Amino acid sequence: MIKNHILEIKNLSVTIGNNPVIKNLNMGIPENNIVAIMGPSGCGKSTLIRSINRMHELNDNVRVSGEILFEDKNIYEKNAMFIRSQIGMVFQKPNPFPNMSIIDNVLSGYILTGKKITKKEKMEIAETSLKKAFLWEEVKDRLFERGSFLSGGQQQRLCIARSLALKIKLLLLDEPTSALDPIATSKIEELIEELKKEITILIVTHNTSQASRISNLTAFMYFGELVEYGKTNQLFTVPRDKRTEEYLMGKFG
Repeated sequence: MIKNHILEIKNLSVTIGNNPVIKNLNMGIPENNIVAIMGPSGCGKSTLIRSINRMHELNDNVRVSGEILFEDKNIYEKNAMFIRSQIGMVFQKPNPFPNMSIIDNVLSGYILTGKKITKKEKMEIAETSLKKAFLWEEVKDRLFERGSFLSGGQQQRLCIARSLALKIKLLLLDEPTSALDPIATSKIEELIEELKKEITILIVTHNTSQASRISNLTAFMYFGELVEYGKTNQLFTVPRDKRTEEYLMGKFG
């Protein structure tokens, strides 16, 4: 494996029912980079990152083959909860726990797994995570209010803080700004660019402008296949595959 690849996907295939959704996909994700995954609806983008977070194990109708190596270790040979403590995931629609306070949402990974931390540690983790998520100044006087009372953009940053609290190494984002207004989207993009100094980020987006703005590398998927993958500026200016060029020109999507 290339030395600086935190994640290596080898011959990954995913079938849902009788439908092959990902077909023999291979790609490496370098550390401390933002990697965008683009492609039309139904091409397998979300299925890919759900595979990395082992969410498909919750569905008996899904079959996965191939290898996903995280820090050189096959994720399917590790405890699923351990993998999810190292690889965080944030979904398209913000999903803070509705009956939990802001601070408990941030600490929910510790609460739900029964991991014991002191009151002082709780406050330190909450403050650090909320600051990293660019949310501390907005909520520091409201920590014991419900997280569901926040705006959509704030809720999405709260969900990111929830992942950061576990000191993850890889963050998976599934269309994290598609339900947000332009101002909230701009804040999330600024946050993502700041976070790559500490962690690796894989973002699924249908927004080609967003991918070109924030990612270092971009992958284009089509009908479950990885068509093209490389440096973002090269893929957007001189795509190697005709299908990539047509997608970027808006001929389909």
